[in-house]
Amino acid sequence: MFKKLMLAVATLIATMGFAFAQVDVNKADQAALDSVKGLGPAKTKAILDERNKNGEFKDWADLEKRVKGIGAKSAAKLSEAGLQVNGKALDGAAAKPAADKAAKADKAGKAEHKADAKAEMKAEKAEKADKAVKPADMKAADAGKSADAKKEPAKK
Repeated sequence: MFKKLMLAVATLIATMGFAFAQVDVNKADQAALDSVKGLGPAKTKAILDERNKNGEFKDWADLEKRVKGIGAKSAAKLSEAGLQVNGKALDGAAAKPAADKAAKADKAGKAEHKADAKAEMKAEKAEKADKAVKPADMKAADAGKSADAKKEPAKK
């Protein structure tokens, strides 16, 4: 049971990296745009309305110009969060590579695997200790019973 729980946690951590997937502003639907950190329902609606009225965005400058509330600073933050225009991140914005996230998730999974192994070893040691104690206790109990039987006279 513990192994299954730890596997579920490791899987959750590994899939967290997928939450930061790249989203192209020209191809994404409302749900995909809402998944980008920094875009709320109002901004998502503004992006979709502008895209439907005047067509796809050519580049980041076009997005900043056409969508009210998206300036240079917010564009940089959105790009870092995974938003793209025509498959390109904003120049100069530090995009979070998926490989780094996968590596972090892999490290977390390995650490949890080590913790699982340690917990399993402790459980095995405790189980062995329990088994070792039980035969000795049983022998002592049997010896006590036979001693009590010798002390009591047989009833007639």
